[in-house]
Amino acid sequence: MLCSSFRSILLAVRTQLEWRRGYWLALLLYSLWSVTFTSADEPPRVLGPSVRVMSYNIHHGQGMDGKIDLQRIADVILASKADLVALQEVDNEVNRSGRVDQVGELARLTGMHGLFGKQIDHGGGEYGQGILSRYPLTSAKVHLLPGKPEWEQRIAFSAEVLHPEQTLTFVTTHLNHLSEENRIEQVEKLNQLEMVWGHPIIIGGDFNAIPTSPPMMILEKKWTNATAGPSLLTFPADQPNRQIDFILFAGKDVFEVLKSEVIPEPVASDHRPILVELRVNSKSQWK
Repeated sequence: MLCSSFRSILLAVRTQLEWRRGYWLALLLYSLWSVTFTSADEPPRVLGPSVRVMSYNIHHGQGMDGKIDLQRIADVILASKADLVALQEVDNEVNRSGRVDQVGELARLTGMHGLFGKQIDHGGGEYGQGILSRYPLTSAKVHLLPGKPEWEQRIAFSAEVLHPEQTLTFVTTHLNHLSEENRIEQVEKLNQLEMVWGHPIIIGGDFNAIPTSPPMMILEKKWTNATAGPSLLTFPADQPNRQIDFILFAGKDVFEVLKSEVIPEPVASDHRPILVELRVNSKSQWK
């Protein structure tokens, strides 16, 4: 009886040891197969930190109530936790807005780096666009976009952003609202600039075009629209009924869109700001 019980115990132990050997052998073989498969077919994609990007036409700080108030623009930016902000319709020491350097003031209020890009002389000062960034900025440049002499000069304003992973190019733009033909010329120019800017590129702006329009279709031949969605209505701010503000990027393997949204701010400007969160691939993927 005792001997029989002992044999049963030995048999159970042996069975358990054999099962464990089989399990670890299977696990080893699976691990080797996984490494071989991944290495041969598709390298693992290592992802880095995310970057939050906003585009905001601030209407020189004038809200739907007629008041010029940069503090509430800054409050919107701070609440969004944006890392990069493309600003359109910005005054620089213009009489109508109290001769304030608006990009400089917004940079001070938000604790960000700021640069201004001039479009035209206006009202005793300058009018144009701006960039805010939590990361240092360098190599700012104004790129003239095509248009008629009697129309307001339109630009793309770019800067290099010294992101911890690697330098990227950030661009703000504001296209002509009067002529779709001219907007087509302007987006074709943006597509040409995409070829020479270098680095991964993010562009935000007021494109004065709806998502299904020819200008946006032409842009999306070169760029990935990070703000595509039927509910992302940006204009007018109090009762938005269309999307004319977008954020796009070039370098499809560099970013992954985590989310996109319109911030429901109905008063601070005549546009609502649009925001995306992009996950940045690791430095090795930026080459």
